Amino acid sequence: MMHPLDATRALMDGLGSEANVCMKCGARSVGLCAPLDVAALDDMAGESERLAVEPRESVFHQGDPARFVYTLTEGMARLTRVLPDGRQAVIGFRFPGDILGFTPSEEHAFGAEMLTRGNVCRLDRRRLEQLFRRYPVMERRFLDLCMKELAASQDHILALGRFSAEERVAAFLVSLAEAQERRGHVGPVFDLPATRADMGEFLGLTLETVSRAVSAFRKRGWIRLHGHSGIELIDRPALIGLGTGEGAHAA
Repeated sequence: MMHPLDATRALMDGLGSEANVCMKCGARSVGLCAPLDVAALDDMAGESERLAVEPRESVFHQGDPARFVYTLTEGMARLTRVLPDGRQAVIGFRFPGDILGFTPSEEHAFGAEMLTRGNVCRLDRRRLEQLFRRYPVMERRFLDLCMKELAASQDHILALGRFSAEERVAAFLVSLAEAQERRGHVGPVFDLPATRADMGEFLGLTLETVSRAVSAFRKRGWIRLHGHSGIELIDRPALIGLGTGEGAHAA
């Protein structure tokens, strides 16, 4: 049976020449291909498949063979891990330009699921390794992205171990806005497609605790919610102060 992502390949490949598609990609400035010139982009694009993914559709599942590496070019995704007792944990969120599924293992240790409608570029892992040898600047870029992800993971571990519930939620909201700003999004309203349950799983909190923190921030005039998936950070300095562990304005 054809993978559901494959069904969209023909549609996505009709967008135009390979290099032009990459040049117009909104994730190019922050993604793996940022340092590549037009010729190298065309080479990489020729090795890749561009796929459309619907909200709540999986890019790959935990335990799937790790044959491919994905770059998220549009939309927001969550990373999930199923525990031995059957519980599911959200272990991360990914934005345009982020790499999904690169692992030295034969199987994916976690799953990736879209929170919004989006697009990914899928590349065979062996071909990616060949591109690294062909374009050393691309491999250096990959290492830089890995180091940034490691630093973010260390910050998250610190937050889980030392921060209060409100501090964790504040730090998450600020990081969400900053991630979108690095990708060219201009506020004041930012996308928040993650549910309270998603946030709670990622932050080690219950849904109710996340909801109480969000309600508290609203009452203090720090944030304003827009519909079901939009948020405005009205008093970002207060959120930053709280989210960095300074305890500013803490209740």
